Amino acid sequence: MFHELMNRIHGRTAKVGVIGLGYVGLPLAERAGRVGFSVLGFDVSPMRVAQVNRGESYIGDVSSDALATLREAGRIEATTDVRRMAECDILVICVPTPLNATREPDMRFVEAASENVAASIRPGQLVILESTTYPGTTRELIMPRIERSGLKVGEQIFLAFSPERIDPGQTSSKGYSVENTPKVVGGVTPHCTELAGAFYGYITSRVVPVSSPDVAELTKLFENIFRAVNIALVNELALLCDRMGIDVWEVIDAAATKPYGFMKFTPGPGLGGHCIPIDPFYLTWKARAYDLTTRFIELAGEINSQMPRHVHDLVVRALNRARKPLNGSTILLLGIAYKPDVDDYRESPAFKVYDLLTADGATVIPCDPHITQFELHDGRCMQTVPLTDELLRQCDCAVIITNHRAFDYERIVTLAPAIVDTRNATRNIQGELRTKITVL
Repeated sequence: MFHELMNRIHGRTAKVGVIGLGYVGLPLAERAGRVGFSVLGFDVSPMRVAQVNRGESYIGDVSSDALATLREAGRIEATTDVRRMAECDILVICVPTPLNATREPDMRFVEAASENVAASIRPGQLVILESTTYPGTTRELIMPRIERSGLKVGEQIFLAFSPERIDPGQTSSKGYSVENTPKVVGGVTPHCTELAGAFYGYITSRVVPVSSPDVAELTKLFENIFRAVNIALVNELALLCDRMGIDVWEVIDAAATKPYGFMKFTPGPGLGGHCIPIDPFYLTWKARAYDLTTRFIELAGEINSQMPRHVHDLVVRALNRARKPLNGSTILLLGIAYKPDVDDYRESPAFKVYDLLTADGATVIPCDPHITQFELHDGRCMQTVPLTDELLRQCDCAVIITNHRAFDYERIVTLAPAIVDTRNATRNIQGELRTKITVL
């Protein structure tokens, strides 16, 4: 089984199944097709499946031209029929791993995908989990399900974990994509690691094998916890600098001139995206099983969760200068996406800021050049509006949540009566206009 599958991988005759065609799955599917594999994508959304089969991309990091080319060549197809997983030699699970209402891991999507894989498992298949999760998931949740078939992992079937490292929007801005971001791979057995490593060797420029799925699972969590803790540190510094009357951005820029021993992080209105606000809680939850409290991680979460309230307070301060109450004021929320130049608004801090401002009686108008509509936490669907000169003049305060390059910041500062800048996007604006700006 091992040698036959290895030969199929190296000959690129292995059929690759990608389960979940979202921000992680679709770029992987496109890359696998581009390097010569035949790809079958699975998704619960008939709309997504239809778009892929029309060669239309709905993910910013995958172009419709690239997808259409693969469709014309017959190297990619999408389906909702999970029974077709039996056709695939390699199955890669790329489904969401959110938190539930009590901030504990919600494994429903991984469990459902695992059950679908188990229902069609056959000898000679390689199963890889890419979804970010707690250490032990691959062994404890997926392996028992697929071994119910009587097939032995490491002998007739193969199982590994390789964490996704997708950073939406970075393909164009920083040049990091599926093809040049190293992949960590940990298999249940050495043969599992070898097969998964061989497959990813065609996908990316570097494969980093580790001793187990547990190591690979913890590696991904550590990467994101590192960022969350350092962001919390600089957010706390921003709160202190605000009290002390010191420009935190000047402090950070000065510290960043040190050529060693310092890594630049910047403050903001709160954490966003599918990874940084969520992944640390996967480890704090798992740590409780070992009677350990992860204090650094939990403290970082507390600090980062304070930032939307700080933005609310800065808006109140900006309005106070004009002797206006927040209640009854019109606030422009500039940017709904969680990061610049993307349409991804998962876990965006804009939502919490929106809730805090509206709870105190403000009328909040969302503007985002990359997003036409979005869903609030309570399920309500909201429309964004174009940022017009009239809107800027008529608002009481404009709040820069996301520093999209599409925004004309000089125009914003010139026309709006007050600005709260949470990203230091207006750093280059000087002179009299500077007096309008309240910076985080």
